[in-house]
Amino acid sequence: MCTLSIRPAAAADIPAITTIYAHAVEHGTASFEIEPPDEPEMARRLRTLLENGYPYLVAERAGAGAIAGYAYAGAYRARPAYRWSVEDSIYVAPDLQRQRIGSQLLARLIEEAQRRGFLQMIAVIGDSAQTPSIAVHAGAGFTHIGTLRAVGFKHGRWLDTVLMQRALGRGAGAPPS
Repeated sequence: MCTLSIRPAAAADIPAITTIYAHAVEHGTASFEIEPPDEPEMARRLRTLLENGYPYLVAERAGAGAIAGYAYAGAYRARPAYRWSVEDSIYVAPDLQRQRIGSQLLARLIEEAQRRGFLQMIAVIGDSAQTPSIAVHAGAGFTHIGTLRAVGFKHGRWLDTVLMQRALGRGAGAPPS
């Protein structure tokens, strides 16, 4: 396990974020995108999330200064009644996976989302075969809510989507303030 520093993402992190995400799009099933977005698009996505008050974090390897992974929370759905719920996304550099980087990013993301007043976090995990991602979320207190069968087609096969959910702060214990 490498020593990490987790901090808010900045525009200077876009090249590393773009590289990590491109690998996930091209070789994995965590994202249902088919073509990886370029740096200007990734920068636009970062700006949009930050301007709307969502947390966006990077994990930086201590000593190396290299980005090991990133995580962010964004709107679960666009309609106003969903404004207290966020969807999380976590991506780790391919050569650094299975070193608890995703777990550390998710723990900090949960803290940051709670601090901003969000009350529910939803994980929409691409592909039911993504057992490491499912385990990371379960370890952070997420509950399996359901599986949508064969809703995406990528890399020549049908993919499920696994839904997991975790209350933040008081969750649904009281109306939002």
